[in-house]
Amino acid sequence: MSTRPTTLNAAGLRELIDSGRAPRLLDVRTPGEFETSHIPGSYNVPLDLLREHRAELRQHLDEDVVLICHSGTRAGQAGQVLADAGLPNLKILDGGITAWRAAQAPISRGRPRWDLERQVRLVAGSIVLVSVLASVFVPGLKWVAAFVGAGLTFAALTDTCAMGMLLSRLPYNRGASCDLDSVVGQLREGPTVGTRS
Repeated sequence: MSTRPTTLNAAGLRELIDSGRAPRLLDVRTPGEFETSHIPGSYNVPLDLLREHRAELRQHLDEDVVLICHSGTRAGQAGQVLADAGLPNLKILDGGITAWRAAQAPISRGRPRWDLERQVRLVAGSIVLVSVLASVFVPGLKWVAAFVGAGLTFAALTDTCAMGMLLSRLPYNRGASCDLDSVVGQLREGPTVGTRS
């Protein structure tokens, strides 16, 4: 039976990093989101890659691990996947990169992009708006808006998001290459200042 990961707030994580006892930081956002901004020293292991290759990744994660995403939802899902794979000492950054930024903690910045959750709101909202407006001419289109609303309701109830998973596969979100071999190579190399930020 796996244990649930615990949470760690931004101040607690910053204290660990500053004291030289930094845990392994795994950022499970898309490569595009990671490229935009991330905690220096973190590794990008997108959630879909982590789910698919948890056994291989587990072999390279035998220490304390903190999981990071935008707000904590995807990190929670990743934590459960790794806990089920038998990885102990898992923590989730409470509030994700959003809380880290709010704490004015150090951050590496790259090319600005929209976070995945913002993209979902834009796409879902646009589909609903267009389908409602177009239903004046084609009444059946109102059911498209109903379908999107049902999908968002299901996403909230299950804490999953099919639209987010689809959007994460777009080239815009893929950014730099992030495959199993490159991730495992980075994890093997260990913490080398400047190589992951």
